[in-house]
Amino acid sequence: MVTRDSNSLADATSPYLRQHADNPVHWQQWSADALQWARERDVPILLSVGYAACHWCHVMAHESFEDHATATVMNRHFVCIKVDREERPDIDAIYMNATVAMTGQGGWPMTCFLTPEGEPFYCGTYFPSIPRHGLPSFVQLLDAITETWNAKRDEVHRVGAAVAEQLAANAEGLPDPDLALDNDLLAHAVNKVLDDEDRDYGGFGGAPKFPPSALLEGLIRESERTTDPRGLEAAQRTASVMARGGIYDQLAGGFARYAVDQDWVVPHFEKMLYDNAQLLRVYAHLARTTSDPLAQKITEETIGFLQRDLKVIGGFASALDADTEGREGLTYVWTPPEMVDVLGAEDGEWAAQLFNVTAAGTFEDGASTLQLRADPDDVTRFESVRSRLSAARALRPQPGIDGKVVTGWNAMTITALAEAGAGLGRPDWIELAAWCAGELLERHQPGGRLRRSSLDGVAGDPLAMLDDHAALVTALLALYQVTGQPDWRDRGLDLLDRTVDLFADPQAPGSWFDAGADADALLTRPRDPIDGATPAGTSLVAEALLTAAPLAPTSRSPRSADDYLALADDTLARGGVLLAKLPRSAGQWLAVASARLAGPLQIAVSQPDVDSTALLTEARVRAPGGAIVVGGVVDSQPLLDGRPPVDGESAAYICRGTVCGLPVTTVEGLSRQLG
Repeated sequence: MVTRDSNSLADATSPYLRQHADNPVHWQQWSADALQWARERDVPILLSVGYAACHWCHVMAHESFEDHATATVMNRHFVCIKVDREERPDIDAIYMNATVAMTGQGGWPMTCFLTPEGEPFYCGTYFPSIPRHGLPSFVQLLDAITETWNAKRDEVHRVGAAVAEQLAANAEGLPDPDLALDNDLLAHAVNKVLDDEDRDYGGFGGAPKFPPSALLEGLIRESERTTDPRGLEAAQRTASVMARGGIYDQLAGGFARYAVDQDWVVPHFEKMLYDNAQLLRVYAHLARTTSDPLAQKITEETIGFLQRDLKVIGGFASALDADTEGREGLTYVWTPPEMVDVLGAEDGEWAAQLFNVTAAGTFEDGASTLQLRADPDDVTRFESVRSRLSAARALRPQPGIDGKVVTGWNAMTITALAEAGAGLGRPDWIELAAWCAGELLERHQPGGRLRRSSLDGVAGDPLAMLDDHAALVTALLALYQVTGQPDWRDRGLDLLDRTVDLFADPQAPGSWFDAGADADALLTRPRDPIDGATPAGTSLVAEALLTAAPLAPTSRSPRSADDYLALADDTLARGGVLLAKLPRSAGQWLAVASARLAGPLQIAVSQPDVDSTALLTEARVRAPGGAIVVGGVVDSQPLLDGRPPVDGESAAYICRGTVCGLPVTTVEGLSRQLG
């Protein structure tokens, strides 16, 4: 039951909600009881949605939610509900759509006013504590909403019902396919993306610039498939400028959320797990296939950041805050005198020039973010300088951590770690991936139903979404490929079957809901197939299905390999409209579609014994992205059924879909067949 007339967030499993547990606002978590309380009081709901690393969420909390006078107005006239968008993306998606529809833009903090039935009738984002920039003060807004609720109730319900009807109409999912998933469609998508490339500064489009993580992976895969170098070259340009800019932490590794400027100098300083997981996959892919030393360096440093700064009980934490003690960049920026104080005059001046730390500054108050636009000539000196600067920075106040472990984001991290470890010869990275997977399987399935997140090893109540399920399936199957341990495959296939049961639209093959059939009843059952900061659940499940098909036993029940492939094709067929019309927002779709048109490519290395790993290792290094690569003794898994070694030597069997070449026993033969 709701703890009424008091703040009920202290027991939340979301660090963001716990940040508001001491507010004088009588915050409630989203629940049927909270909505019922609004009905009993006959007052509207004030819904506030944000996340722990959000700068303006902190600002609004300090200005308004910590203010007793403001809280008194909120408590008197509203039932106040606080939601962590990362823990409840279903709620966030519904009301963000309403906010965009009403105002033309969205963002966080999101502030929505709802009827007790959950219908939104007024939405916005940040509201200041005093009137400014054409915005009313937050209290002025509260007073106006209260007056409207009391005097114009019919109008409120009319608007709310109309918005709810529009939201339902917009939740119909992707239309029936009318485009062929073929070379022409993917070429069109790549060409449209490349038309938007910023050839001067890297990336696509103008400022602010977000890392186009999934899109980079899609471009690399399609370039590998077609041998057209343009996509790979664009991906390398963007990867290089991001790695050398201020968006990347030049001392400790890890990427910030986005850059506010065109050339990646000034970041929004929050570091999100989902960005770093996706970018790790990209840089590891480049390091493996191009032998680019910068990509190798970023791969190693990003994994170091994950281990050092985000590893917690249960997996990897969600984020480091944008702010430190209420100021953006306090931990990270430098002035030339500060560098001299730490390093001495000679090294300080050298480091300032190397890292583009200037007297004028690139950030606020004459401070600069660190960039590394060129590699240093003296590597030993550079490592000494970086070590001393890192030690000095560690003594500064540090940003807070959102220790929430989100299933889907951790799953993407597992996949990236497994691929990086296998492709770059780092078994310790594979072990780290396996540790994380074990934590998720042990802690995130109380009662057998996968949960969205945990905190301090304790799973929260919100159920896992489609993206959580799909990303975890792919992660478990990635671990199976690199370890050969059948339990990872079996757990992944069982979860995939559960995913189909919970999320597939039975009326439209290949269409998926983001929330499960057993989830809370909301205004709509959300589904958004467009790739954003993280890939859409629908494009992620396409990858899971496509990966599962070659790995599953052909006679498996309740679904076979053929069933998975058919459902993958149905899903990809619906995504064709996004590749045609919105390719920059379909990076994961492009990556999976490219893998599908490649066959999918399967490489099965039959070994005379488990210690004969040389050819398997080369296959993992040389395989294009999206390929299925397994090894083992004959008949040990479906892809090795009836495929023995040749003349006592390891043999690679390479197939594209159902078309296979002759087995090869040498690296040269492997390379020829892979093209």
